[in-house]
Amino acid sequence: MSNFFSAVFFDMDGLFVDSEPLWLEAETELMANFGYQWTQEDQNFCLGGPLSKVGEFMFDRVKNDHSPQYFTDEVVSLMTKKLSAGAPVMPGAMELLSNLKSHEVPTALVSASPRVLVDAVLKSVPQHSFSFSLSADDVENPKPNPEAYLKAAKKFGVEIRECLVLEDSPNGVKAATASGAHTIAVPHFVEILPKERLRVIKSLQELDFMNLQASYAQDKLI
Repeated sequence: MSNFFSAVFFDMDGLFVDSEPLWLEAETELMANFGYQWTQEDQNFCLGGPLSKVGEFMFDRVKNDHSPQYFTDEVVSLMTKKLSAGAPVMPGAMELLSNLKSHEVPTALVSASPRVLVDAVLKSVPQHSFSFSLSADDVENPKPNPEAYLKAAKKFGVEIRECLVLEDSPNGVKAATASGAHTIAVPHFVEILPKERLRVIKSLQELDFMNLQASYAQDKLI
């Protein structure tokens, strides 16, 4: 399709599913076991991962006999249970997916979360919603490294500069823009400023095939 993006890649946490409140719950529960009061500021620092950073951050706050990997494993275990109980999809996400699918636009879910969490989310949405998914387990270098998006474009056999990435976190946006893709950010807890090939909106409900087509045409003029 010469007048549209070659593929559209959706981030998962905070973009496709409203999982950030669940992350806050899981992180708060885990840290309360060690007498630490987890705050929104703590969560904002960890927003977008990678999970290794989250585990290290938690470990640094309590400095006990456990390891950073212990905290990573525990929070993943808690999140698996929460997401398996039902992952709330963000407003406009399924509508946009359906709209893109009706125009035969390839889509993929590209997450910084481990495979177990990605699969838990995919079980909550209609089968074959995406052509494929990539998790942190599928790459050597997770976000903010651009590897995941470069790999996704390669799987579709398209140029990353002709693809669109939808993200919500600073780390995710760093990965997307570093890859060379067109990027639209939908931030919720932090500020992200627009720049060349980076558009910022308030909700996925603002997007459909027609206005994305117009956005593609505008970006081609830059």
